[in-house]
Amino acid sequence: MVAVVSDAATPSYALGVADAYLVVIEEGRSWRRALPTDAELVIGRGEGCEVRLDDPAASRRHAILRLHAGRATIVDLGSHNGTTVDGEPVSDPRVLAPGDVITICATTLTYHAPSRRARRPRTVAPEALHAHLAGELDRALSAGRRLGVLVVKLGRGASTTEAMALLAPLFRAHDVLVADGPARVTAVLPEVDEEELGGRAAAVHGLLPGATTGGAVAPDDAADPGVLLAAARDAAASALEGAHATASRSVRQLELGDHRILLAEPAMLRLYALLERIAPSELPVLVLGETGVGKESVAKAVHHLSPRRDKPSLSVNCAALPETLAESTLFGHERGAFSGAVTPQVGTFEAAHGGTLFLDEVGELSLAVQAKLLRALDGKRVQRLGAIQERPADVRIVAATNRDLRAEVAAGRFREDLYFRLSGALVRVPPLRERPRELPVLARELLAQACLRCSRSVPSIGVAAMEALTRHPWPGNVRELRHAMEFVAAALDGDEVELWHLPESIAEVPEDPAPSPPGSPPAPAPAGGSVISAAAVPTRFRPIAEELRELERRRMIQALTAAGGVQTRAAELLRMPRRTFVAKMREYDLHALFPRLP
Repeated sequence: MVAVVSDAATPSYALGVADAYLVVIEEGRSWRRALPTDAELVIGRGEGCEVRLDDPAASRRHAILRLHAGRATIVDLGSHNGTTVDGEPVSDPRVLAPGDVITICATTLTYHAPSRRARRPRTVAPEALHAHLAGELDRALSAGRRLGVLVVKLGRGASTTEAMALLAPLFRAHDVLVADGPARVTAVLPEVDEEELGGRAAAVHGLLPGATTGGAVAPDDAADPGVLLAAARDAAASALEGAHATASRSVRQLELGDHRILLAEPAMLRLYALLERIAPSELPVLVLGETGVGKESVAKAVHHLSPRRDKPSLSVNCAALPETLAESTLFGHERGAFSGAVTPQVGTFEAAHGGTLFLDEVGELSLAVQAKLLRALDGKRVQRLGAIQERPADVRIVAATNRDLRAEVAAGRFREDLYFRLSGALVRVPPLRERPRELPVLARELLAQACLRCSRSVPSIGVAAMEALTRHPWPGNVRELRHAMEFVAAALDGDEVELWHLPESIAEVPEDPAPSPPGSPPAPAPAGGSVISAAAVPTRFRPIAEELRELERRRMIQALTAAGGVQTRAAELLRMPRRTFVAKMREYDLHALFPRLP
């Protein structure tokens, strides 16, 4: 059985005439309102309304439903709390399709009507694609839903116009198709995940065997419209003819022994392509970038891709070396060279002979040690402290710093000749905030590694959590992301990462500035921006937990209505585990409205 529906409110003249009706679900009851073929029905809590609601939050005349020639249109009548259809606010007249869910405050009304013709997707001009995608992305992320982009590269000789007409039946009315090139069609698909995107791509290939498709899903692949579109296009470009590729699976993996590097950002792909070209040479490499961006991974790549790969690869953190021990650590010492030197010690230069030495934070070395470092590099020989003879030390140097060494040279804190000696090849690693394509990939990879160390299964990352990860500025770069994923792996108690599972510094939304003292002049408006008036800010607030419970209950009712009362299907629509869904049905007392099906 599904929800008990009463026809008591249905006028006799309308029954069975149009075969169209509304299912109205209010607090504690649900009922059906049959619809005539031609009429205007006012929806609200006023006594004269044709569809009268008991919801106290609804306006007396809230919305109007216009029916004419089999077409249903709903218009909001300037209500205080607004009207939505399938989660989208109604500002202009909205044409309804069978199955559309109308939400008025805490009441849901589902429109049912026989389908008279196939619904076709909308089309927009190529120049409007980015703006449309930005709007859809904002709506999807605000509602905690995914958004898919499918790019179809047509085969040789295919007509874009013919392809658009051929593909249209494969898509829904709220999808959008754009012919954004001479041989390319792009589809924007709300509420579609990677698996569903693959199904659409398979259907496309069934109609256009010579086409190539690529897909990307927000926020799993990106949360910026331009980046999301570029990811889908790049995936299509990387796919074989007649095949489908996704942004998440077109990531390049660089295996460096037991170290794996994932590359998805175009800037990082270009950087490592450059490293592959310069690694076989003997050029020293100077790596610039903020702390935590992955400069050591660059050093590993240079060593592994060079002829020295079978020789030692050592690293020294120059910032952690006390000045009194820096020379001994780098070049070694003999017994008795200084107080406490009871045994000889091999320096890292000698130990790395024939291989690669990574000098991290090289800008922290003192001028005295810089001079000896320059001599060792020029002569490929080192002299231990307390020794007379020099020893061979043929090493390739990869140095890294987060300082501006040119400014350090100008200030006299770094030797200019050493700077030129180290910067035979100079590369810059972009910060994580400038690598939006890579951030979701790295988050999933680092979470998987952390879960492996904790001996637990790897959870998925929910929409809200992934959006928060993409929104965070990451001042600590990849190192900060790694620590965040280790925190999640240790603290998570479910099978999906939600917003509240993230560290507080990542999950929190920046606070508004503190209010000015009474009598102080108003703060100036930001350039090019607008100021929210005090009248627009509520003076009383409901507990956020109460609002979230209300929203969750409303969405569950909508899902159950759309699924005809089938709990498993409703849980799938909300991406909610079935056991959780059933438990929340009991919590919100929904079994009276939607009894279990036999």
